[in-house]
Amino acid sequence: MSDNASDLARRMARQAEAACRHYLSNGRREGRYWLVGDARNAPGRSMFVRLKGPESGKGAAGKWTDAATGEHGDLLDVIRESRGLVDFNDVAEEARTFLSLPHPEPERQSSPQQAPVPTGSPEAARRLFAMSQPIPGTIVETYLRQRGITALHETGSLRFHPRCYYRPGEHSPTEAWPAMIASVTDLGGRITGAHRTWIAPDGSGKTPVDTPRRAMGDLLGHAVRFGLADDAMAAGEGIETILSLRMASPRMPMVAALSAAHLTAILFPATLRRLYIVRDDDPAGDGARDSLIERANAVGIEAIVLSPTLGDFNEDLRLIGIVALRANVRVQLAPEDVARFMAAEAM
Repeated sequence: MSDNASDLARRMARQAEAACRHYLSNGRREGRYWLVGDARNAPGRSMFVRLKGPESGKGAAGKWTDAATGEHGDLLDVIRESRGLVDFNDVAEEARTFLSLPHPEPERQSSPQQAPVPTGSPEAARRLFAMSQPIPGTIVETYLRQRGITALHETGSLRFHPRCYYRPGEHSPTEAWPAMIASVTDLGGRITGAHRTWIAPDGSGKTPVDTPRRAMGDLLGHAVRFGLADDAMAAGEGIETILSLRMASPRMPMVAALSAAHLTAILFPATLRRLYIVRDDDPAGDGARDSLIERANAVGIEAIVLSPTLGDFNEDLRLIGIVALRANVRVQLAPEDVARFMAAEAM
């Protein structure tokens, strides 16, 4: 069996309708197409998947286009987006499972055992992220939903580790708790670090430890990324804060720098022309705001501050609700970005 992408895509296309019913369950069939909101399985009708057609070329089965965003692809892209996957190997593994194809036998004695790496190093961060799993169906989903966050599209930067090591102090015994693992990447997408949020085994909140959040690796200038930034993006501190803002503006690319100090140092994409600064309502947030405005303006980037009604946007989402959150965000966006980045129901 060939393991390449084109072969798997052709096999998926032969079962296009079954794949749509499985991965795009919020849509429905209309004639020769499957209609749904987007490749992340949002309700709606702007994305259409061709169910019948040749194996390749114009009009091929399995090909899709999102009329709202201009995105297009095949059913492997649907698997990636709907399941929040990052690596092609994970996408291919999911496709083989759906197709009931045999999985590759693990190589035996072909790869030497990995050498130890320094604790907290970028390589240690990459290994931690690699050994974690996508978040759909895990307690990371439960934890985020407990915080009001239900829009989990483009969250391939987040993963779940069921037993992530935690050491309370230098001389304390090591514990193991479930954790949300976030990849910190540079502008080229290379993982430079990782952020761990230890969570309760039932996903009801954070683990009851002194420091349930810790970062490792090279963080300065880098961030946890949601969506691909082009000419506009939003940047803030916390992961939950950014994901809460995405509930109101789901199409806007966003990054979480993980702290006020790191927010001031984020690197700007070369194509960036407008930066939305997601402010936390505290002195550190005010300092990050002022520094970012100065840096952005110095290189010709327009800076616009997005302020929460309460302490941060997750507090807004949980305590005053999504309708009020959307209304607050809408009046702060540049007029041309309201239609561009906010969902129709938020306008």
